Amino acid sequence: MARIEQAEIFVVPLVPKVKRVDAIQSFVCQETILLRLHDADGATGSGYSYTIGTGGSSVVALLVDHLLPRLIGCDAAGIEAIWRDLHFHTHATGVGAITSLALAAIDTALWDLRARRAALPLHKIAGGAKSSVPVYTTEGGWLHLPQEALVDDAHRAKADGFHGVKIKIGKAHVSEDVARVGALRRAVGTDFELMVDCNQAFSVGDAIRRAHALDAFDLGWIEEPLPADDLGGHIRLAQSTTIPIAVGESIYSIGHFREYLQQRACAIVQVDCARIGGVTPWLKVAHMAEAFNIDVAPHFLMELHVSLACAVPNGRWVEYIPQLDDITTSRLTIKNGHAEAPQTPGLGIDWDWQAIARLSVITQSVRKAA
Repeated sequence: MARIEQAEIFVVPLVPKVKRVDAIQSFVCQETILLRLHDADGATGSGYSYTIGTGGSSVVALLVDHLLPRLIGCDAAGIEAIWRDLHFHTHATGVGAITSLALAAIDTALWDLRARRAALPLHKIAGGAKSSVPVYTTEGGWLHLPQEALVDDAHRAKADGFHGVKIKIGKAHVSEDVARVGALRRAVGTDFELMVDCNQAFSVGDAIRRAHALDAFDLGWIEEPLPADDLGGHIRLAQSTTIPIAVGESIYSIGHFREYLQQRACAIVQVDCARIGGVTPWLKVAHMAEAFNIDVAPHFLMELHVSLACAVPNGRWVEYIPQLDDITTSRLTIKNGHAEAPQTPGLGIDWDWQAIARLSVITQSVRKAA
């Protein structure tokens, strides 16, 4: 492969098509940070990252001021060496979201470039464990929605072939959460997966209480019940309930995942490619989870995660939350309740560069010095 000569940055704010409210926040805008790399042979690779409304300009500043000048001139084939070099270069600002999101934009672009040059889809070049993975939907399970809307959406999802739904919990009293989950279970029967997501809202005592109250509903998992840095609380909770504990969307380092796995503090790993710093560390976490016989159900980014979940043997689910439709021409393919990995070379995301140019609020370019 050739050396990187230019990097282009675009930031596109994307407003969700539906209102999204959970126990701690509203998701009102996705700052989509796109990075397009050009090498000396004229080949390109495109990657991306995201925020849920704040910090996008900080990610861009880290890229422009510190990471891309170090990347320009590097051999694009050395993805592992590049990731390690840039990760160490920013060690004073890690572990943290801004650094990880910036690294992810670069790393996903490099993997796209590698896969395109090899004329292989990402799921094949990253492992090729399978070609599809079951899909569940979160898009109709937001906390502000009334119980009747949750039930209607779950009926639609089941009729459309989804294998499960996830809803947000964290109402003022545990009885409200129990009523909503109970109504859903009665509506969809016992042959359909239900998951719940707490978005780190609970104390240890409240999480234990709610887990006990929800135990009768055979949940697939209870997600982010506590703040991600409360490893001890997750250990206590995991020991007190039969419901699998899912964590990962708010974990930004391989080492933090290692601690959760070693301490048996989770049963589902939800590693997010953007928040862990790219495909390179994502695969390390997934294979580490495999060594503990634990499934991976990545958070968000379905257009990218379908390929990664298919790359590894323990990729269990893809989460359906469409977000890139305004700036892509490709769509997630779902057949018989399974999301299919794209077969085209690269990440399998067809970017609409005209729409991206029109909608971008930030555009920058970094080139090799003359």
